[in-house]
Amino acid sequence: MSGAAGTPATISTDVLVVGAGPSGLMLAVCLAKLGVDVVIVDGKEGPTRESRALAVQARSMELYDQLGLVDRVLAERSSATAVVPGAGSRPFGRVELRGLGEGVSPFMEITVFEQSRNERMLVAALGDLGRDVRWGHRLERLEVLGATSGAGASVMATLTGPDGNVTAQARYCVGADGSHSPVRESLGIPFEGVTNEASFYVADASGVTGLVEGAVNIRVTAEHFLLAFPMGPARMRLLGVVRDRDRDADGELREASVRALVRREFGVEYTDSGWFATYRLHHRLAARFRDGPCFLVGDAAHIHSPVGAQGMNTGLQEAHNLACALADVLVGGMPDTRLDRYQAERRPVGETLVATTDRAFGVVTADSALARFIRGRVVPVIGPLAIRLLPRVVGGRRVFGYLSQTRIHYRMSRRESAGRRRDPVVGRRLPWTGANFDVLRSMTWQVHGYGVFEPEVQAIAESLGLEAHAFPPDPHRRLQPGLVYLVRPDGFVAAAASARAVPGGPPAFREQLAG
Repeated sequence: MSGAAGTPATISTDVLVVGAGPSGLMLAVCLAKLGVDVVIVDGKEGPTRESRALAVQARSMELYDQLGLVDRVLAERSSATAVVPGAGSRPFGRVELRGLGEGVSPFMEITVFEQSRNERMLVAALGDLGRDVRWGHRLERLEVLGATSGAGASVMATLTGPDGNVTAQARYCVGADGSHSPVRESLGIPFEGVTNEASFYVADASGVTGLVEGAVNIRVTAEHFLLAFPMGPARMRLLGVVRDRDRDADGELREASVRALVRREFGVEYTDSGWFATYRLHHRLAARFRDGPCFLVGDAAHIHSPVGAQGMNTGLQEAHNLACALADVLVGGMPDTRLDRYQAERRPVGETLVATTDRAFGVVTADSALARFIRGRVVPVIGPLAIRLLPRVVGGRRVFGYLSQTRIHYRMSRRESAGRRRDPVVGRRLPWTGANFDVLRSMTWQVHGYGVFEPEVQAIAESLGLEAHAFPPDPHRRLQPGLVYLVRPDGFVAAAASARAVPGGPPAFREQLAG
C-alpha cells in the first residue's frame, strides 16, 4: 500500500466497502468467506460504542448460523421470549414468541445483541478470515470509471487515512456508510422521505422495576408510549416519544425529566443509565440501490423508526444478499446482470419497511384528540381481548414471519411477474424442516429433494455441477416430494422442478444459473 514520499498509496481490490457498521461488516465477512477480494474502510477509529440497534431477528440469526457465528451471539445475548403489551402500569397479556415461531425457524425468540456487539463480533470474524478493517480511512472522493454500468465499469476512490491520502481502485463499491452516506451523495442518488415532528428518547437503564423481565414490553397511555427491550437482569433499553410539553423551558429534554415521565405514566423506575440520548426520526428511501458499479446497503439505503426492530436486520440481510450476488459474478463467472437482482429484490423490501414503520410510528405517536382517546380509553378495554384473539385471527406463524423477516418474497423470474402460478416456496427463504439448514453453511448453489429418491436428486445436481442434498419428507408439507428445489447461496429457493432428471438439468434451474 505504501508509495514514495509524497506519492499517494494505492489499493486495488474487487470490492471496496465504505463503512464498517453491521451492514458493511456483514458484507465484508460474507465476501471474504466466498473468496472475493474485499477491502473495507471506515473513518471512525473503531467499532461503535453506542448502539441504537438492539434486536437480532430470527432470519439474521439464521445468517449468523450459516457463517458459523451463531454460537458467539448465543454466548453473549439476552433473549426476549415474549411480548408483553399493556396500558399505563398494567400489563394485560403475554404473547409467547416460541409458540408463534415453532416450526418456522430454529431461533424462536428475539435475540437482544446490541449493534456494538454485532460489530465487534463481525470484526473478529473478519480477522479470522485474514482481513482487517482499515479504520481511520474517510472517503473524500468517488469516481466511476469506464461504462456507467455493466462489466466495463469500475470505481476509483480517494481516501484520507492516518498517513495521508490513499487511492483505492475497485471493480465494485458498496456504500454502507450510514444515513449521511458520502457514497450515495457522490452518486447523486435522491434520498427522499419525511422527518417526523416528534422525537424519541432512548435510555439503557439499570435497576429497572415495573416491567416484565425477559420480554419486550409495550405500554401506552393517552399521551405516551414506551417500548422496552431486555438487556440482562434488571436492565432494559427504554424508548419513548418526546412531546414538546415534556421539554424544559429551554427546549431541552433531560434524563431527570424522562425518569419522572416513565414513573408517572408507566410506574417504571430505574437507578442508573449507561446511555441516554434524544433524536429525531426520519423515514427515507434511496431512489436506487444500484448505480452502475456502486451499491447501497443499510442506513445508506433506508432509514426509519425503530418500531418492530427491523432496521439493523434489514441491513444485515441486504449485505448478505449482495455478497452472494457479487460472488456469483466475481467467483462464479455469472454475467454482471446477476447484480441487477439486488435492487430488484431488496429495494421493494426497503420500500415496504419504510412505509410500514412510518405508519406504525404515526399511530403510536399521533397527538390528536382521537388518538389520545384511543390510547387512553379504548386500548385498555379491548387490548386484553385483542392479545388473546390476534394470534388466532391473523395467524401466529404469519405474525412471527413478518417480525422475524422469514416471510420475505422475491420474484425469481419473468414468468412469475406475468402472474403465472408459482410454487409457494419459490422466491422465499428455504423452509426449515429441522435438519436442512446445516448444508447451507457451504454458501453454494444446491439442489434439494424432500422425500425424493436420492439418486434422482444426485443425477439432477450432477447435470448442473451442483451440490445435491436429499432429505426426508418435509413434516410441514411445504416442500413437495415430487419436486426438486434449486437453492441459492443466500438460502433462497430460486426454482422448483420435477424430480425426473432431464438432459442438461431443468430449464428453470438453467435460467437461474445463467444469471
